[in-house]
Amino acid sequence: MIRIRSADLAGGDAAAVGALVEAYLRQTEQEKAERGLAEPVDFDGALPPRYAAEVTDPARAFDADDVLLAVDDDRAVGVVVSRSVPEGTEIKRLWVDPGHRGQRIAEALLSAVVAGADGDVRLSVWEWRAPALAVYRRLGFAEVPSWDARPALVCLVRAGGAR
Repeated sequence: MIRIRSADLAGGDAAAVGALVEAYLRQTEQEKAERGLAEPVDFDGALPPRYAAEVTDPARAFDADDVLLAVDDDRAVGVVVSRSVPEGTEIKRLWVDPGHRGQRIAEALLSAVVAGADGDVRLSVWEWRAPALAVYRRLGFAEVPSWDARPALVCLVRAGGAR
C-alpha cells in the first residue's frame, strides 16, 4: 500500500530523495536534448553542475522546500518538491519511479500538496509530457500565461486547499 509522508532529509530519506530526483533530472535532460533544448547528457556521467546538490545533498538543496515521498512498504517510489512563493505554492519536482506508474501515485503526491497549500498551486511541465499534462488537468490544474521564458513549457495553476 502506498503512503505519502514528509521526507526526513536529515535522516534516512536523503539518499532516496536524491536518487528519485536524479532519475527525474536525467530523464528531463534526455528529453530536452532529443528536442534540441539542451546538450546531450552522458547517463554514466555527471549531470549539469546546477543540479549537483539536488542529487548529492538534497537536505541543503531543498532546505526551504517541502518534500513529500510516496512509499511502498519501506521503499520510496515517488517524490514531490514544493515551495512557498508569493503566488502560493510552486511544485518544483515531481517524479514517480517508472515501475510504479499507473497506480495514481503522482495524483496522491499532488493532492497532498494541494491539500496543504495556502493559496494557489502552480507548476510548469514540458509540453511533450502528455501523460503528466492529463494528470494535472484531471486534478483541476488549468493552463495560464507562462511565467517562465523557456520554450516548450506549459504553466498550470490550481486553487489550493487551505484558504
